[in-house]
Amino acid sequence: MRITPTFRAMAASTRSSSHSSRPIPLSIESLSPTKPMKTRRDFLKSTALGVGALSLTPCLKAFAGTPQSNGFPKRFIFIRKSNGEPPPALALPSFSAAEKALDDKKQALEVDLDKHELPAWMNSLAKHKENLCLLQGLSCKMSENGHASFSSVMGAYKSNGNSLSGIKRATIDFELAKLFPSPFGHIELSLTGDYSKFRTGIVAGYSASGPHQRNYCYADPQTAHNELFRSVTNPGAVDTDNAMLKFLEGEESFKAGILQGYEKLKLSNHIDSVEAIQARNLKLSSMAASIAKHIPQLDKIHANGGASATTPEKHEAMTEVLIAALITGLTNVVTYTIDDLGTPIFGLPGNEGDRISLHVIGHNGSYSGVSADTIREKVRIGHMEQIARIVERLKAEPEGKGTMFDNTMIMYFPENGESHHGLGLEAPFIIMAGNNCKLDMTGRYIRLPYHATEGHKTLGNWYTTLLNAHGNPIKHYGDLDLEMSRLKLEQTGAISRFLA
Repeated sequence: MRITPTFRAMAASTRSSSHSSRPIPLSIESLSPTKPMKTRRDFLKSTALGVGALSLTPCLKAFAGTPQSNGFPKRFIFIRKSNGEPPPALALPSFSAAEKALDDKKQALEVDLDKHELPAWMNSLAKHKENLCLLQGLSCKMSENGHASFSSVMGAYKSNGNSLSGIKRATIDFELAKLFPSPFGHIELSLTGDYSKFRTGIVAGYSASGPHQRNYCYADPQTAHNELFRSVTNPGAVDTDNAMLKFLEGEESFKAGILQGYEKLKLSNHIDSVEAIQARNLKLSSMAASIAKHIPQLDKIHANGGASATTPEKHEAMTEVLIAALITGLTNVVTYTIDDLGTPIFGLPGNEGDRISLHVIGHNGSYSGVSADTIREKVRIGHMEQIARIVERLKAEPEGKGTMFDNTMIMYFPENGESHHGLGLEAPFIIMAGNNCKLDMTGRYIRLPYHATEGHKTLGNWYTTLLNAHGNPIKHYGDLDLEMSRLKLEQTGAISRFLA
């Protein structure tokens, strides 16, 4: 019965919100990186079944299972990076003079990758060229740029910094997760920090299940492992949660009988969340035997947040958790913030003794005589190695007449455009997609027309393409580009050339 005060607080919050002219759902705005939640139970209690629980609901309601054309779901992995991505870094070193001239002038260009060398930092992807697309020319001016984009780059809107009120719509990852339901619906991972140390536990994320609804994310590999696989590793905790959820459901139902209007609607959403989590736990219990076959074994260095683990060690461990979550069927959509400007970088090959700040690198700082550009490249190499690991592991997992990777798409992109202080004129994407990908773009380097010119495509066009190709007929996802609107240039809808 220790939970009762939480509900008193929730009821008080509900009563006070009735005086607001624009009610906003309960949020996780108060979550502090310095006081992370260690378990979902802590999280739910601290937010009174607020957005952290509500963000599960849309996908879980649909988890009766949506049949797919080939009997298998499509999978999407969004990997966000900080510090921008200079477009020249993706240029192919073996371009002909004519191709290089077009690329330098940012004019439309398309070449086959099998006839070219990749940039050296992409060498780990070289054996997978047929699945690779280097996509240049998309703009993201309708989202936040500068140092960071927060939720906006996933939702194609201005978010007013990291504000809850600025979250305008469900982000693209949540929209795709609705189309391909799974027990967890959507999983968000991050390796971020405060420059000196990594965040740990369960913290506020950047994805959103709807307007003003911030997601939660797992901030270290061990927490992600413990939470995602505990139906096998700690079934007693699941039983305890089920008992707690049953109690919560009774409490909520009682209150719903005496409250009216918006207060009743909020409690109705809470009841839906409780029931959805109960349904998920039941499903996970039935999947325990198959999940057990794929649970990753993490090194002891990752225990209790892994304070001593180097950045490459954290990358490897988080990749293992990500792969296992996909193989076991816990989710079909993962968003992974592989770094932000506060992520401490230490243990980097060649700079093992340095504690590197990505922010300093963004301002052209050097470490131990190694230039900022060289360190940037080392960081990117590490990222590409993790993407290659995901591709190769999924290619090794049989699925139907092919492999799991056949039904998977990985997108690696800068959260803030083309530079440390991004302008959003260009947002290069590195895309890996399997043989059953519904988009016609792999095996190519593609440069789209430059911003504010005829034929230019925005982040909103790209996300609309993803949704249209996979069953959501939305006319346009995201906000429009103001400069494109001023020039009366067409900017709505999918990128038709990519629709297979």
